[in-house]
Amino acid sequence: MKKLVALLLAVVLVLGLMTGALAADGELAGKTVILHTNDVHGAIGLYAKVAALKKDYAEKGADVILVDAGDYIQGTPYVSDSQGKTAIELMNAAGYDVATFGNHEFDYGFANLQTIFKDAKFKVIGNIQYNGKLAFDGTTTVTTSGGVKVGFLGLTTPETATKAHPAKIQGVTFMARDELYNFATQEAAALKKGGADVVIALTHLGVDEESNPNRSTDLYARSTGIDFIIDGHSHTVMTEGENKEPIQSTGTALENVGVIVIDNATKKIEKNELVKLEGVKAEDETVKALSDKIITDVDTRLGEVFAKTEVDLDGNRDPGVRTKETNLGDLCADAYRILLGADIAFVNGGGVRDNIKVGDITYGDIIKVHPFGNEACLVEVTGQQIKDALELGSAAYPGESGGFL
Repeated sequence: MKKLVALLLAVVLVLGLMTGALAADGELAGKTVILHTNDVHGAIGLYAKVAALKKDYAEKGADVILVDAGDYIQGTPYVSDSQGKTAIELMNAAGYDVATFGNHEFDYGFANLQTIFKDAKFKVIGNIQYNGKLAFDGTTTVTTSGGVKVGFLGLTTPETATKAHPAKIQGVTFMARDELYNFATQEAAALKKGGADVVIALTHLGVDEESNPNRSTDLYARSTGIDFIIDGHSHTVMTEGENKEPIQSTGTALENVGVIVIDNATKKIEKNELVKLEGVKAEDETVKALSDKIITDVDTRLGEVFAKTEVDLDGNRDPGVRTKETNLGDLCADAYRILLGADIAFVNGGGVRDNIKVGDITYGDIIKVHPFGNEACLVEVTGQQIKDALELGSAAYPGESGGFL
């Protein structure tokens, strides 16, 4: 028996050495790969593919870092129902290393955000200020086994101040314009001084015109020391900025995963690209089991049918609720008006987040359309205030705006 055990141990040791040798000699040996996501918005059924992709790059010999640029705890009932707790559980399981905050991380309030992130096994960074001081670390450095030091800094759009419920973010402030650029420059310099070979900005800023002058392109033009920007917020699919800036963004709902390849010897970024997740067949079994459990639980509780529709209800973004009148926008506003007994009701396009297809309507469908848990408010206003609200809501027209009424 002792000889058999010794033989088995020897075989295991040899196999382990062979695996290490294969990884060291793989096609990505000597490389650091940063995988990144943004604006996942509750597409939790795809985290198993993200985890499998991370494993695949590691098996090819790369040192792999997995990061996210914000808006992961809101979007579908699978994350909204738990106020983001399930998103953190899945990101832990998928092996995320670093993440920053999107504006929707504040939808359930700053106190909730602080609570759920206590369970995060990944580093959370951002330029969020609470009572005038940084509420979280603004930066972090990840050192790979290949000796590359990658510095990350996190930046969140100042639009959060008006896109989150003000009562839920009292005391929280968001940097804008020069304060944003200066913070990025100072933190990038500190990362370099601390030994970072490459500085990556994890930004939830976007490139939409309505976000000017706080876009990722504005940041790159008006700050120094950033080697590459991983962006979110505008749901843009891009591998570079409009003027060839080193900015990459994957879109939304895990349509793509971003890839940045760094050479360990030169410590320089060699290339960046996007990988479509629909082309990834492998799934991590542990992550899939967890996401399946969450989906089944939520569907069971929220799946009761209470109404039907004979037409598709349009909650598309653009063209849709952020640029024009739609039947779903009208239905939401009418529901508020009837519920409260008001003369007039408004719903902002940014608060209508999904479509409803022909057929049965469940409570879960309504949560998809209205995931924020906001309260309907009845107030007395003047005619001038109504006119002002309509003018402000249409200020970006024909461009899209979440404030379109």
